[in-house]
Amino acid sequence: MTTSVLRKPDTIASDDVSLVERVSRLSRSELTPIAHAIDEGTIYPEQVLRNLGAAGAWSAHADLRDTIAGIAAIGETCGATAFMAWCQNTLVWYIVNSANPALKARFARSASSGALLGGTGLSNPMKSFFGIEQLKLKGRRVEGGYVVRGALPWVSNLGPDHMFGTIFEVEAGETAAGDKVMFLADCADANVTLTPCKPFLAMDGTGTYAVQFRDAFIPDDQVLAAPAMPFVKNIRAGFIMMQNGMALGLIRDCVAIMQGVRPSLEHVNRFLPQQPEDFTTLLAELEAETMELAATPHESSNDYWRRVIDLRLRAGEASVAAANAAMLHCGARGYLRSHRAQRRLREAYFVAIVTPATKQLRKMLADNTREHQGGQSGP
Repeated sequence: MTTSVLRKPDTIASDDVSLVERVSRLSRSELTPIAHAIDEGTIYPEQVLRNLGAAGAWSAHADLRDTIAGIAAIGETCGATAFMAWCQNTLVWYIVNSANPALKARFARSASSGALLGGTGLSNPMKSFFGIEQLKLKGRRVEGGYVVRGALPWVSNLGPDHMFGTIFEVEAGETAAGDKVMFLADCADANVTLTPCKPFLAMDGTGTYAVQFRDAFIPDDQVLAAPAMPFVKNIRAGFIMMQNGMALGLIRDCVAIMQGVRPSLEHVNRFLPQQPEDFTTLLAELEAETMELAATPHESSNDYWRRVIDLRLRAGEASVAAANAAMLHCGARGYLRSHRAQRRLREAYFVAIVTPATKQLRKMLADNTREHQGGQSGP
């Protein structure tokens, strides 16, 4: 995997151009030529991510609706980069919501501007909270911070100078044993090792690695929250809703693909059960509900949380349906390796399986129902 070497634009931001339009223009100009290479894993688009940061894409968290719209704009061109945009935005989301002033002073500006790139290692913790996996990282308190050991199998948008947020459990025998601590991991730490993953079905240029912690020291100014669980409850809705940006952008482009083949194939495509108008309507519904919920991402009611989970589930399923329909509308031409319809189908499956995946979301909804009928489950 190599990094992209696109020149940083002399002028990206402009007062008379909206954030979403700046992000959209940059994505079309810089991602379109390399989307295929990102998908194949020959490019990790580091410079594009930094350029997007300069355009303001990672600094819109005062209104999460702008953040999601920016991810969707990227996703119209490249699903892999939309995923990396989500990773970067989660890193910023963790930092700006932390109550640790030293951490904010050290990292907030650089992460928001794209000078610091990175992501999130919450796949395993999210699964552990719902009884799917055991938490893989353990830590113990030492002077000035913690020492952490263990391994995470997949963390994305990483590189040798990147950082990401994740969670460890305090080891048995320690004070506060069993408590969870959320922290920023530094990939430059000599005791943190990145190992490239085996090739994926799609999106190989996403900087995805297995990460090994060998008694890595985590200073106090890298601790996002201790204990972690109240913090997780505060940031969880935003974490999930930002993923909807990947779905919205992908569905929008699938509609464009279907409309693009109409002049030559409408005489036969009209017999297919799903038409672009069906997905235009569905897209508008998903986008409206996403923006409604994203207006209050720290809402704590159970009804709100269930709506967030249910919406994310529907967005993932709609992504697969739209990409499948686009593939069928294109026919044999979409089956070419060079055609974006087949790339969109592979990217759509990722939207449906990235944590929280379709099956986990359904489990979360079922657990939530049981919890409010007298049981307990989840964060």
